[in-house]
Order: sequence, then C-alpha cells, then structure tokens
Amino acid sequence: MPDLPPLARFGGLIASDLRDVTSDPAALDSAGWWAVVADFEGRLVCARFGDVREDPGNGPRGAWRGPAREAWTSSLDRAAYTAGVRRIREHIAAGEVYQANLCRILSAPLPDPERADVDALTALLARGNPAPYAGTVRLPAHGVEVATASPELYLRRTGRTVESGPIKGTGRTAEDLLEKDHAENVMIVDLVRNDMGRVCATGSVTVPALCAVEPHPGLVHLVSTVRGELAEGAGWPELLVGTFPPGSVTGAPKRSALDIIESLETAPRGPYCGGVGWVDADRRTGELAVGIRTFWVDRQAAAGPVLRFGTGAGITWGSDPGREWDETELKAARLLAVASETYETTGGTTR
Repeated sequence: MPDLPPLARFGGLIASDLRDVTSDPAALDSAGWWAVVADFEGRLVCARFGDVREDPGNGPRGAWRGPAREAWTSSLDRAAYTAGVRRIREHIAAGEVYQANLCRILSAPLPDPERADVDALTALLARGNPAPYAGTVRLPAHGVEVATASPELYLRRTGRTVESGPIKGTGRTAEDLLEKDHAENVMIVDLVRNDMGRVCATGSVTVPALCAVEPHPGLVHLVSTVRGELAEGAGWPELLVGTFPPGSVTGAPKRSALDIIESLETAPRGPYCGGVGWVDADRRTGELAVGIRTFWVDRQAAAGPVLRFGTGAGITWGSDPGREWDETELKAARLLAVASETYETTGGTTR
C-alpha cells in the first residue's frame, strides 16, 4: 500500500490532519468538517479533519498508473445485462415495480499498486471529465480510496433546507432523449419527494425544476430539483435513514426495486450509487453526491489490488435491452479512457 496520508478534496477545499473516523451519522450534527462515504449496501464512513483550507489546485499529488483499457471486466456481460433488462420488464408487467436501476461493476487489476493515488486520479478526471461534485476521499487505513466525478446531487443541506437533484434520462444530445426518459425522471422525482417527505416539515417539499436538460462531457442528462425544510428534531441520521440509497439509482417503489436489484446483480456496488461528499457540522451545511462516475481502489480483492467502477441504467416498460446496454457503455467510455491511461504526476504537473 502506498504511504499516502489521509486526505479529502471537495468543492474548492482540501482537508488533512485526520482526527476521527466513525460510522455514526449523528457525528455529522456535532462539530467539525467531515468527509463522508456511504456504500450502497449501507456501510458509512465519516472522517473528521482538523485542517480544512482553500485548495490552490496546484499542490503536489501522488502518482497514477491506471490499468490497460482492455483489462477491464464486467460483473454482467452484454447477454446477462440484457437478460436482466427483460426480467425487470417482466416484473413491471406483473405490477411489482414501475422502474428499477440495473447496474454492473467493472474491475481491472492495478498494474502498479504503489502508484495508485486516487487523488491523482481525481485530478485526471477533472481535466478529462469535469463534474460539479468531483472529489477525493483517501483513507487507506480504513479501506476507503475513492475518486469521483459525479454529476448528480444526492443531498445538499443549508441549515434546515435540504435539496436533491435526481438525474434520469441520458443521451449523447438532447435530441436523443425519449419520452421514456422524461417518464422515468418524473417517476423518480415522485420517489424522492416521498423520501424527503419522511424527514421534512409537512407541505414544505417542492419541485423547483422538472426535467431540465443539463450538458456534461460527452452526453446530456435530464435533471430535476426537489427541495424541503427539515422537520423539527430531524438531522443527518434521520435524513440518511429516510432517503438512502438515493432514489435515482434504486427504482420505484424503492423496496421492490431493491429486491430486484439484489436478485439480478452479481457484485456489490460499494461506493458506486451510494453517497460521497462532505459535511460542515459547525456551519450546518453539507453536500453529498450520488456515487456515480466514481472509481474506488479495492486492495483486499483475492487476486490483488483492483480498480473498480460502476455503470448502469434505469429500466422501465419502454426500455429496449440493447439500448440500455449501450447507455451503460456511453456512461463509462470517457471515464475509463481517462483512468486507463498511464500518467505520472509530480509537483502538480502531468506528463
């Protein structure tokens, strides 16, 4: 394992001097600045840092040597994935679910684990695939090494106001978006409204934006905004219990979708489709992204250290299995190309 100190980097800030690590979400309502990684399966890691400062963006980072492009393997191949889409359509026909997110995990061995600093990977992603919720959480001693280029807001908190920005609908251009994409977005907005309604004051949940087209590198998304005011006595523990996992990466109804996901997917999602971000407990602010467009290092894999990445698509009755597979490829292609190159970063320069 490379000798890299604990670090977090989000939203123009860099955090060092690790003070505490806990799995208790109540810590996020205590004091200090916390980096947060919540795995899809429920593991929560909250790390409090003592030194949080503006990130100049040109400081030294470690090295990154990524896997070869052809080294990536998928937990579900094309045949298994398209069969899963057809199975979800059967569940929809039976009235068990309206929509479910089907994902696959891509893995590749790290050719040089000592030169695998996720913070250096974050810098490469920022150049090759800039994203509004990009960041790093590097806690090697706690099994957390995450680099994210997430475009999707899971939860933003400012005092008692909370906001979510679910993404549903993806195409190369706005003209690629179908009626199915808009219907899927509306379904998930209803789900997110319901989730937030569990922890927000009655009547406070609104939808300021519905199905806005948002451009990102190489593709466009449909994005909506859901906002509410936390109920009296509710804080981060209640907020996470009420809304996790994020609605956009599960399905509707959520419980039925989670059961279907468990039956069809063959690998744990880990940080992918979970929550990644930061909380400033002193200022009662925070921003957690949905852990999509996210890489993580798994140093405990049986075959040795590997890099993992997830990709998926929301399945509805209107889904075409081949098109859904193509959507997962589209979402992954640009980021895998960045991560699979060989880079050396010294003193903030790349060659």
